[in-house]
Amino acid sequence: MRGPSKLPRSVVGAVDAARDKKALDVVVLDLRKTGGFTDYFVVCTGTNPRQIQAIADAVTETLRTEFGERPALAEGVKKSEWVLLDYFSFVVHIFGRECRAFYDLERLWGNAARHEFSD
Repeated sequence: MRGPSKLPRSVVGAVDAARDKKALDVVVLDLRKTGGFTDYFVVCTGTNPRQIQAIADAVTETLRTEFGERPALAEGVKKSEWVLLDYFSFVVHIFGRECRAFYDLERLWGNAARHEFSD
Protein backbone atom coordinates (compact mmCIF):
# COMPACT_ATOMS: atom_id res chain seq x y z
CA MET A 1 0.00 0.00 0.00
CA ARG A 2 1.57 3.24 -1.12
CA GLY A 3 -1.10 5.76 -0.15
CA PRO A 4 -1.82 7.72 3.00
CA SER A 5 -2.72 5.48 5.93
CA LYS A 6 -5.83 7.53 6.73
CA LEU A 7 -7.56 6.32 3.56
CA PRO A 8 -9.44 2.99 3.59
CA ARG A 9 -7.37 0.07 2.34
CA SER A 10 -9.70 -0.60 -0.60
CA VAL A 11 -9.42 3.03 -1.76
CA VAL A 12 -5.63 2.80 -1.59
CA GLY A 13 -5.87 -0.53 -3.45
CA ALA A 14 -7.79 1.19 -6.25
CA VAL A 15 -5.19 3.98 -6.36
CA ASP A 16 -2.32 1.49 -6.47
CA ALA A 17 -3.97 -0.53 -9.25
CA ALA A 18 -4.54 2.61 -11.32
CA ARG A 19 -0.99 3.82 -10.79
CA ASP A 20 0.37 0.39 -11.73
CA LYS A 21 -1.28 0.93 -15.13
CA LYS A 22 0.32 4.39 -15.40
CA ALA A 23 -2.80 6.43 -14.65
CA LEU A 24 -2.04 10.15 -14.56
CA ASP A 25 -3.05 12.84 -12.07
CA VAL A 26 -4.44 10.42 -9.48
CA VAL A 27 -6.44 12.24 -6.81
CA VAL A 28 -8.67 11.01 -3.99
CA LEU A 29 -11.40 13.41 -2.91
CA ASP A 30 -12.64 12.86 0.64
CA LEU A 31 -16.37 13.63 0.46
CA ARG A 32 -17.31 12.57 3.98
CA LYS A 33 -17.78 16.16 5.21
CA THR A 34 -19.48 17.44 2.06
CA GLY A 35 -22.80 15.63 2.31
CA GLY A 36 -21.96 13.60 -0.79
CA PHE A 37 -23.59 10.30 -1.64
CA THR A 38 -20.32 8.42 -1.20
CA ASP A 39 -17.27 8.79 1.04
CA TYR A 40 -14.53 9.07 -1.59
CA PHE A 41 -13.92 9.69 -5.27
CA VAL A 42 -10.81 8.24 -6.85
CA VAL A 43 -10.15 10.33 -9.97
CA CYS A 44 -7.50 9.58 -12.56
CA THR A 45 -6.68 10.05 -16.24
CA GLY A 46 -5.79 7.63 -19.00
CA THR A 47 -4.17 8.80 -22.22
CA ASN A 48 -6.22 6.69 -24.63
CA PRO A 49 -9.19 4.27 -24.63
CA ARG A 50 -6.97 1.20 -24.37
CA GLN A 51 -5.21 2.53 -21.28
CA ILE A 52 -8.50 3.65 -19.71
CA GLN A 53 -9.82 0.12 -20.17
CA ALA A 54 -6.62 -1.38 -18.73
CA ILE A 55 -6.89 0.86 -15.66
CA ALA A 56 -10.54 -0.10 -15.16
CA ASP A 57 -9.71 -3.80 -15.52
CA ALA A 58 -6.81 -3.53 -13.06
CA VAL A 59 -8.89 -1.69 -10.45
CA THR A 60 -11.76 -4.17 -10.78
CA GLU A 61 -9.47 -7.20 -10.57
CA THR A 62 -7.43 -5.86 -7.65
CA LEU A 63 -10.47 -4.96 -5.59
CA ARG A 64 -12.09 -8.31 -6.34
CA THR A 65 -9.06 -10.48 -5.53
CA GLU A 66 -7.51 -8.51 -2.67
CA PHE A 67 -10.59 -7.07 -0.96
CA GLY A 68 -13.50 -9.22 -2.13
CA GLU A 69 -15.25 -6.15 -3.56
CA ARG A 70 -17.11 -5.91 -6.84
CA PRO A 71 -18.54 -2.72 -8.29
CA ALA A 72 -22.26 -2.27 -7.83
CA LEU A 73 -22.22 -0.35 -11.09
CA ALA A 74 -19.73 -0.07 -13.95
CA GLU A 75 -20.53 2.60 -16.54
CA GLY A 76 -18.72 3.71 -19.69
CA VAL A 77 -16.65 0.56 -20.06
CA LYS A 78 -17.45 0.16 -23.75
CA LYS A 79 -16.72 3.78 -24.74
CA SER A 80 -13.71 4.23 -22.46
CA GLU A 81 -13.94 8.03 -22.37
CA TRP A 82 -15.12 8.05 -18.76
CA VAL A 83 -15.36 4.82 -16.81
CA LEU A 84 -17.19 4.93 -13.49
CA LEU A 85 -16.87 2.07 -10.99
CA ASP A 86 -19.24 2.43 -8.03
CA TYR A 87 -18.25 0.56 -4.88
CA PHE A 88 -20.87 2.36 -2.70
CA SER A 89 -18.44 3.82 -0.15
CA PHE A 90 -16.22 5.10 -2.94
CA VAL A 91 -16.45 5.68 -6.68
CA VAL A 92 -13.58 5.35 -9.14
CA HIS A 93 -13.64 7.77 -12.09
CA ILE A 94 -11.24 7.02 -14.95
CA PHE A 95 -11.27 9.81 -17.51
CA GLY A 96 -9.73 10.62 -20.84
CA ARG A 97 -8.00 14.02 -20.72
CA GLU A 98 -10.70 16.02 -22.52
CA CYS A 99 -13.52 14.41 -20.58
CA ARG A 100 -11.81 15.06 -17.24
CA ALA A 101 -11.26 18.72 -18.12
CA PHE A 102 -14.89 19.08 -19.23
CA TYR A 103 -16.50 17.57 -16.12
CA ASP A 104 -13.83 18.92 -13.71
CA LEU A 105 -14.93 16.93 -10.65
CA GLU A 106 -12.13 18.45 -8.57
CA ARG A 107 -13.63 21.92 -9.06
CA LEU A 108 -17.20 20.68 -8.59
CA TRP A 109 -16.22 19.08 -5.28
CA GLY A 110 -13.72 21.82 -4.45
CA ASN A 111 -14.58 21.80 -0.74
CA ALA A 112 -13.51 18.16 -0.39
CA ALA A 113 -10.17 17.27 1.17
CA ARG A 114 -7.70 16.14 -1.52
CA HIS A 115 -5.09 13.40 -1.47
CA GLU A 116 -2.78 13.65 -4.49
CA PHE A 117 -0.49 10.93 -5.75
CA SER A 118 2.51 11.82 -7.87
CA ASP A 119 2.92 10.17 -11.28
